[in-house]
Amino acid sequence: MKILIIGANGFIGRHLHEHLVKHSTYALLTPSSKELNIVQEESVDFYMHAHKPDIIINCANRGGSRDSGNENIVHDNLRMFFNIVKHSDKVSKIIHFGSGAEYSKHKPIVDAKEDHADITIPLDEYGFYKSICSKFIEKSNNNLNFRIFGCYGEYENYEFKFISNAIVKNLLHLPITINKNVFFDYIYVGDLVKVVTHFLENDTVHKVYNLTTGRKIDLISLAKLVNETSDFTSEIKVINEGLNNEYTSD
Repeated sequence: MKILIIGANGFIGRHLHEHLVKHSTYALLTPSSKELNIVQEESVDFYMHAHKPDIIINCANRGGSRDSGNENIVHDNLRMFFNIVKHSDKVSKIIHFGSGAEYSKHKPIVDAKEDHADITIPLDEYGFYKSICSKFIEKSNNNLNFRIFGCYGEYENYEFKFISNAIVKNLLHLPITINKNVFFDYIYVGDLVKVVTHFLENDTVHKVYNLTTGRKIDLISLAKLVNETSDFTSEIKVINEGLNNEYTSD
């Protein structure tokens, strides 16, 4: 079976690629953006015709994090999404990654269930675009969407991702700074790729799933865990009191 991983150089894509190389015999296609420019319809059409993958794993994404620029998030991402799903009839399935932002982050997202995403339309561009994709996938035949609330592991950007940043600060004997405490639901990227791998050859009952642990943890507790596993105890500085909007799934 031939699997196309779009965005294989990103955080999740890189882990998926490494896991499948080590634990499977699939033929893997991992084109660079020069080989496959998914913003351009003609580039996607040409690549699909030339390589004919059986499954597509779409890890490509623009925006949605603090380390991204000021891209036209809705336009660019929707164009990429529809350039890919245009070829749904040529593959057995396409796996996408959604976001907890689909529940609209301007309010607390507490123990969210899959069908709660229809209650409020996201106000931010990133959540709005992800919501549009989810609604399309729900009506499709062979597209699958895994919503991610928080994911951590090797290769994540330690400058912007809290867990890695806290570890680096501790290693450098620096304080761990928290703007405002908040509860998250994190999944380890190693567990995420195992779930994705399982569904490469197994069908699902539904089209959209929250890929979470169902266990919430706050940033102060995470910082304390970093200190507990280290020989050095970093000072934990919280800039603003209280709790920010929760971001968890059941």
